[in-house]
Amino acid sequence: MTTLIVTVFVIGYIAIAMEHSLHVNKTAPALIAGVLTWAIYSYFTPDKALLNIELLEHMGDISSILFFLFGAMTIVELIDAHDGFELVTDKIQQTEKRKLIWTISILTFFLSAILDNLTTTIVMVSLLRKLIADKKDRLRFIGMVVIAANAGGVWTPIGDVTTTMLWIGGQISSADTIMYLFLPALATMIIPAGILSLRMKGKVKRSPLLEKESKYTPNKKQKRNMLVLGVLTLISVPAFKYFTHLPPFMGMLLGVGVLWVYTDYLHRKSNPNDVKKVSLIGAMHRVDMSSILFFLGILLAVAALEVSHVLVNVSLWLETAIGNQRLIVMAIGVLSSIVDNVPLVAAAQGMYDIAQYPMNDQLWQFLAYCAGTGGSILIIGSAAGVAAMGMEKIDFFWYVKNISLLALLGYLAGAGVFLVERLLF
Repeated sequence: MTTLIVTVFVIGYIAIAMEHSLHVNKTAPALIAGVLTWAIYSYFTPDKALLNIELLEHMGDISSILFFLFGAMTIVELIDAHDGFELVTDKIQQTEKRKLIWTISILTFFLSAILDNLTTTIVMVSLLRKLIADKKDRLRFIGMVVIAANAGGVWTPIGDVTTTMLWIGGQISSADTIMYLFLPALATMIIPAGILSLRMKGKVKRSPLLEKESKYTPNKKQKRNMLVLGVLTLISVPAFKYFTHLPPFMGMLLGVGVLWVYTDYLHRKSNPNDVKKVSLIGAMHRVDMSSILFFLGILLAVAALEVSHVLVNVSLWLETAIGNQRLIVMAIGVLSSIVDNVPLVAAAQGMYDIAQYPMNDQLWQFLAYCAGTGGSILIIGSAAGVAAMGMEKIDFFWYVKNISLLALLGYLAGAGVFLVERLLF
C-alpha cells in the first residue's frame, strides 16, 4: 500500500513539474494524485468507516485553507477592480531594478509578518503586475517575493501556518519567536535580494494603463476607501481569530461579507451593467479557481501520505539515519520544499515531547524557521509559491533554474544566524 501511494504521489509530482512539457495544466495531475492516493488507501484499509472519518477531518482542514485563499483572492481582485493598488504603485516611482528589488523585498518581508505569507504574495503579485510590464523581469521579482514572504512569515506567530501551529500547540510564544527569529528571517531575505540585485541592470518598464472593461471609473476617494477597507479586512483576520478562537477563514469570510455590503451600497445608484465588473460577484468570477483546485489536489495527496504514516516513518527514519537534531530539523526544512510543511511540522510535534522540550526550546524555534523558509527552495513548497505559480503561470523548472539556489543560500544563511544567535545567548 505505502509503495503504491508514494509511487502515485511521485508520478503526480513529476507531472506537475513538467506541466509545460506535457501541455497539461498542473491542476489535473494534482487532483488525480489526490484522489488516487486516497483510493489506494481505501482499498487496503478494512475499516471504511474510520477511513471516511479521517478523510472528512482532513477535508475540514483543507477546506479552511481553500476558503481562506478564495476570500483573500476575492478581496485582492475587488481592490484591484477599484484601482486601489494604483495608490500604492503611484507612490513607488523607482524604476531602477536594483533599488526596486530592495523596495519590493523589504515591503513584502514586513507585510507578511503583519498579514501572512499567502495573502502578502497575492497582494504583491497584483502590485507587480501594475509596476512591471516585461514578464521576464516581473518573474524574477515575484521569485523574490516568494522568498521574502516566507521569510517574513516565520518571525511572528500569525505570519505562517506552521508558526501558528506551534504557537497554538504551546511550543513557542510570541515574544521569544520575534526575538530569536527576526534576524535569521532577515538574513534569509537579504542574501537572495543582495545577489539578485547584483545581477540586475537598467530600469523596468512600467505596465501601460489598461483600458477599462466597464464604464465605471472610481474617483480617488473610492480608490482610497477600497484599499483601506480591503487591507484592514486582511489585517483584522488574525485579531478575529484571537478574540473568537475561530479558524482564520471565518474572519476572511466575514470580511468578504462586509465588503460585499459596502460595494453594493457604493454602487446602489449606478447602472448594474456599468458596475458589473467591479462588483464583488465580478471579483469572484476573476479568481483563479484552477489554483484553488490545485491546492485541493496537493493537500489531499499529502493528507493521504499522513494517514498512511508515510510522513511519520520518514521523520523516524531521519531520527535514526541522521541522529543530529539540528540536521534533522534542517532536513525537514528542505523536505518541506517537496511536500507540505504542515504535516511535517505536525509529525515533528508528535515525535518530540513538550515535557522534554518545553516552550521556546530552540528545537521548536528552529523548526518554525526551517519549515517556514525551506519551502521557498521549490515553488510548490509553500502556499506563497503555489499562489504565485497559479497567478503568473510560473514554470517549475524556470523557478529551479533562477530562484531555487538563491532561496537555498538564504535558507542556509538564516539557519547559520539562528545557530550563532542561540550559541551566544
